Amino acid sequence: MHEMTLAEGIREVVESVARDHGNATVAVVRLRIGQLAPVEVDALRFCFDVVMKNGPAATARLDVERSPGQARCWDCGATVEIDALGIPCPACSIGRLEVTGGTDMAVSEVELNVTRTSGAGAEVASCA
Repeated sequence: MHEMTLAEGIREVVESVARDHGNATVAVVRLRIGQLAPVEVDALRFCFDVVMKNGPAATARLDVERSPGQARCWDCGATVEIDALGIPCPACSIGRLEVTGGTDMAVSEVELNVTRTSGAGAEVASCA
């Protein structure tokens, strides 16, 4: 299950951000996952919960934003959004598509719980 490896990579990013901010605890981890990325989101959520135990993100919520797949048609030249591989061009119905986006996954933000002299609050560390 490669989702466990992905979750472990996310943990490394999150722990680094928490360390850089005085070992803060993590409230929310936001991921951006392309529609065409080979990631099973439910399995990733399960693995995230497992690998985050006993760390700064032990109680963190995982928010996932899906970004659309993008492709360019070799036949009509259209740039189109797609939600699956191996489909004909939505613009001309016959074209061959070259995928140009939507296959990536990234930690986009880590929201931290911070304690300030005026009280507790949240701080967002952007990872993009």
